Amino acid sequence: MSEGELLELKGSVEEIVYRNRQNGYSVLTLNCSKTEVTAVGIMADVSVGDDLRLLGVWKQHPDYGQQFSFDYYESIMPETAEAILNYLSTRAVKGIGRVMASRLVQAFGDETLEVMKNDPQRLSSVKGISKDKAQEISQEVRRIFGMKEILVHLSKYHISALESIRIWKQYGDSSLTMIQQDPYVLCAEEIGVPFERADAIALSMEGALDDKRRIQAGLFHIIGYNTHNGHTCLPADRLVKVAAPYLHLPEELIARTASDMIAQGILMACELQGRTFLFLPSLYAGESYIAERLELMRQFPSQAVIGGPAALERFEQQNKIEYAPLQRRAILQAMEGGLLILTGGPGTGKTTTLNAILSLYRQSGLQVMLAAPTGRAARRMTELTGEEAKTIHRLLEVEWDQNNRLRFARNEHHPLECDALIIDEMSMVDTLLFESTLRALPLGCRLIMVGDSDQLPSVGAGNVLGDMIASGKIPTVQLTEIFRQSMQSLIITNAHRIVHGEMPEIRRTDGDFFFLSGSGKEKIAQDILSLCTQRLPKAYGLDPQNDIQVLCPGRKGDLGVIVLNQKLQAELNPPAPEKAERRMPVYTLRVGDKVMQTKNNYDISWVKDDGTVGAGVFNGDIGRIEFMDKSGAKARIRFDDRVAEYTADTLLNVELAYASTVHKSQGNEFEAVVMPLFKGPAPLYYRNLLYTAVTRAKRLLILVGQVSTLQTMVQNDRRTKRYTALQDFLERGESCSISDGT
Repeated sequence: MSEGELLELKGSVEEIVYRNRQNGYSVLTLNCSKTEVTAVGIMADVSVGDDLRLLGVWKQHPDYGQQFSFDYYESIMPETAEAILNYLSTRAVKGIGRVMASRLVQAFGDETLEVMKNDPQRLSSVKGISKDKAQEISQEVRRIFGMKEILVHLSKYHISALESIRIWKQYGDSSLTMIQQDPYVLCAEEIGVPFERADAIALSMEGALDDKRRIQAGLFHIIGYNTHNGHTCLPADRLVKVAAPYLHLPEELIARTASDMIAQGILMACELQGRTFLFLPSLYAGESYIAERLELMRQFPSQAVIGGPAALERFEQQNKIEYAPLQRRAILQAMEGGLLILTGGPGTGKTTTLNAILSLYRQSGLQVMLAAPTGRAARRMTELTGEEAKTIHRLLEVEWDQNNRLRFARNEHHPLECDALIIDEMSMVDTLLFESTLRALPLGCRLIMVGDSDQLPSVGAGNVLGDMIASGKIPTVQLTEIFRQSMQSLIITNAHRIVHGEMPEIRRTDGDFFFLSGSGKEKIAQDILSLCTQRLPKAYGLDPQNDIQVLCPGRKGDLGVIVLNQKLQAELNPPAPEKAERRMPVYTLRVGDKVMQTKNNYDISWVKDDGTVGAGVFNGDIGRIEFMDKSGAKARIRFDDRVAEYTADTLLNVELAYASTVHKSQGNEFEAVVMPLFKGPAPLYYRNLLYTAVTRAKRLLILVGQVSTLQTMVQNDRRTKRYTALQDFLERGESCSISDGT
């Protein structure tokens, strides 16, 4: 059996070793001509006793040996009375055991399955089957065989088993009819087939290039794709110009279709600064609601805390603190109005100011909640304030609907139980998350938002913090004074120089900010390895895994995240016989590795060191693999004081974290940061990215590379342009009326 050759395999299911109900990934033991074979792949419901035909390749698993990895499968339905009896006796059909299977086959012979599926009235003639039970059996058989038949048909269009499962869940028995009538339903969010593949399916069915449904799906795809670049909307004229060559159609037809979509409410449109912009309805609703709710909070502010100025003076006397004028202004605004953006760079006293607001709120008897967009940011907020902070998702009590889509239990109908909400790292909060947060705020609740507007914007669509500040409509205090103790830190002073477009001081060798020159990629990489594995641990007593973080502008290239992770792993955690490991698509993970969660997962269970149990690991959380079984199917990862349990599937969203991108580091702080600087594309080498990287370091920052690249980044003030409407909506005091054309 040669590995890599596409083969057909037939057999009956002897055992279901493993099955993921969410995505259909299965490990089966098949009886193939009296030889047991392990088969792995994604499929819909399968039962012991099913006869299958698989198409796939033989692969060698490092621990389990040879396995048949299949991409396509179909069920071979039993046709003879004997085969049907064997099938039903395995309890493949709910409610049918061995005794009942025997009665049914005795009554209907080779026609048993056909009768069970299409003629339930006849079933009730069998002893032990009532009319109601006959209907239940018939529905179950139709469900089982209907899904399998549809999956066979869908596979002809190169639709994966996972996508087929989603289609079946969405459309049931009518799945095939729906796709034949309109292949572009496959692009729906619940299914997620890319437009290009749905388009290929449609064209293979001789669909027309100018089919209105095709144009609508194409426009939706282009707008949706751009939300991943942070845009909440797109200029209509630009959308038309991009869509025309993409769909191979004239601009006039694209524009007419867009106008029809607006008229039908499929797309939303708005005039912004003399130009028409188009939105997906969810993002239009999100920015509209944010603007309207914040305007309501401005017009009807929270009741002022009685005696605010006097309370602040007493607090200063009791704690022997004298706040700077801007800090006092922020604290009093929080006491009087209850709606505030507190922003400023490192060393300007944001944390000190925030702690004063929190303490005075507590003294006034207010119920205060603290939140941040990521797990590490929430834990850092807890450390700085001494109060429990939660992720925003956890605060809003995230859950899933029947289509496996995220929703929050806390909303207008079930608001948060607090008098004030304080959100840190506000620059990371995107439009839809902020909308959900505002919807969960009770009327009269105070809202304090803390963040650094010079950091990178959110990964999700929107520019919430930047738009709110730029509008001038939300009370904002920007702390600018760098306090004396912070002036001693080159990390802080250089961060402020960078954000103002000035070169950082790189000649000094007695501080916490260093520049190590390197002319070539290989030399830079070797210097980084030496710093992380030998020089910094020896000179500063830093733990290479827990204290030092390499931050890169991008993932690819010789000095990107992927290559540096592999090099650092080889030095810091090389393979060993006693270390279990698992090969992943990009990396090999092994016990002892420093790793990062790359997607939010609210179902992963964890246990804290104090015995507290819970669930949920979040995008950007960094931990260390403590245990992995020999198969790599189970693992335990420690995240600070929590140990989380992982399966083979959930490990797919874990990758090495010796190095990470600057974007992934947002919300985190590290004792020491090492950053490679080598010439690269302008979209990755700009001022705000450099500033964000520098401000991730608490104790030590080392830039390794070329001075020319550092100069380029400082001078490149190309803040990522995002098309958003929140600033305009806030300035108007309302969302705009919907345009009727492009």
